[in-house]
Amino acid sequence: MKLVRLLRTLVLVLAVAEAAQAQSTRPNILFVITDDQSYPHASAYGSRFVQTPSLDRVAREGVLFTNAFVASPGCSPSRAAFLTGRYPWQIEHAGTHASSFSTKYVVFPDLLEQSGYWVGFPGTGWGPGDWRASGRTRNPAGPEFNTERLQTAVAGISAVDYAANFREFLRRRPTGAPFYFWFGASEPHRTYEEGAGIRAGKRLEDVEVPGYLPDTREVRSDLLDYAREIESADRHLGSMLRMLEAAGELDNTLIIVTSDNGMPFPRAKGTVYDAGIHVPMAVRWGGRVPGGRVVEDLVSLVDFTPTVLEVAGVSHRGTYPMSGRSLVGVLTSTASGIVDPSRDAVFTGRERHSSSRWNNLGYPQRAIRTGRYLYIRNFAPERWPAGAPRKYEENGTLGPMHGSYHDIDEGPTLALLTSRAGDPFFHSYLHLAVGVKPAEELYDVRNDPACLHNLAADRAHANVTREHRERLAAFLAGTGDPRVLGNGDIWESYERLSGPARKFPVPEWALPVTAPRGSAEAPDKPRGRSSP
Repeated sequence: MKLVRLLRTLVLVLAVAEAAQAQSTRPNILFVITDDQSYPHASAYGSRFVQTPSLDRVAREGVLFTNAFVASPGCSPSRAAFLTGRYPWQIEHAGTHASSFSTKYVVFPDLLEQSGYWVGFPGTGWGPGDWRASGRTRNPAGPEFNTERLQTAVAGISAVDYAANFREFLRRRPTGAPFYFWFGASEPHRTYEEGAGIRAGKRLEDVEVPGYLPDTREVRSDLLDYAREIESADRHLGSMLRMLEAAGELDNTLIIVTSDNGMPFPRAKGTVYDAGIHVPMAVRWGGRVPGGRVVEDLVSLVDFTPTVLEVAGVSHRGTYPMSGRSLVGVLTSTASGIVDPSRDAVFTGRERHSSSRWNNLGYPQRAIRTGRYLYIRNFAPERWPAGAPRKYEENGTLGPMHGSYHDIDEGPTLALLTSRAGDPFFHSYLHLAVGVKPAEELYDVRNDPACLHNLAADRAHANVTREHRERLAAFLAGTGDPRVLGNGDIWESYERLSGPARKFPVPEWALPVTAPRGSAEAPDKPRGRSSP
């Protein structure tokens, strides 16, 4: 009996020792996510007006992805998707903006913490929304580390000192524990200090104005202000890299740098055009990820959860399975270009973004992006895509035309387009951003990266349109999307729990057929391809 007890004790000691060794050798994880940054706005991609030496270093010493896409073009559903490894249409309330986040959908920071990781984040976690409404006890991104503040306030920049909070996070880490740190930069989310980019020495002539925006001084200056905010976040990343290097932990840290959706400009954030869903992404992990590579595979941010869990050696243990696919094979390959040919498409979608329409309705879209084409299905083409043109003011009067496109963040570029809507030149760009859309859109992104020429009705592209339509429909059905399974109205029932609730006139398409048409009480009726 003594021998049996001795053997049992030995086995227990060895098991404990093996677990301790595994924990001590598990990689740290630094997850860097900016708020509203489009591809290709980093100097690693050749941008002239955005300088990101820290991201560039991660890319140079690791892998630069040229085709990374979010699962939704808005902060809250995008972040919920990659926290769970599931598409927005698979996570109920969390798949729309500013709602709740059910506890039945497991998030990977919780799984990492349960397995012994030291977890935390400064800045922006999951949101906007109310995580308490579902019974969660903290933000799904993890425990907050927001106590350290910048000593000198910088206009337009968050007062949170991200790098100092990382230092405090590391100081408090239990001995021997691997860490997971979510650096949630609030930048470059609006609002910006207008003209700050020029005052910082940035040059208007360096700006690359995308084709869906007018090339004017105001727009170029607005883009420089956006670039300044990206660069601010990048400097904090540089400080974090130096801390890890000084501690001898840089090469044992998986570093992922990306963004949650596209830039806060008209026809970008809040849309499923490339400018709203295509984001920067660079990954570094010492010798485990061969450096100096550029990968062209189409990857989705829903792939983050399975990737992080595989790297950490943690099982999912969730009630619902993940839909994302681990990127570890792509990361550890020595190849560049197309590494995994099966990654030939990504899928994305949106529902409600802001309070922008009568009855708090959203704008339901789904899309498939392949190597050459972007196909979009608009499920409610009768609605205005960026919000109704007019709303009721607080005093109950009807506000001005073009005064309520709340699915677009306010800023100088939007103000320029709306204030000069009577000018045909500016009106054409405003229409691109706010005009009604057909039920289907198809863009050849290789030849039309700004997504300006809809080919869905082009007979020469009929086969391409059909192939993408069928592939998207099959994927949505296979992943349980209510929009294609006959229960699409469920999305309109999810309560908006944060942000203002605005009032809009009843649109004509929602009135009974016997109601008078064309009255001033119903100015929200889309009229084909005409402008508001």
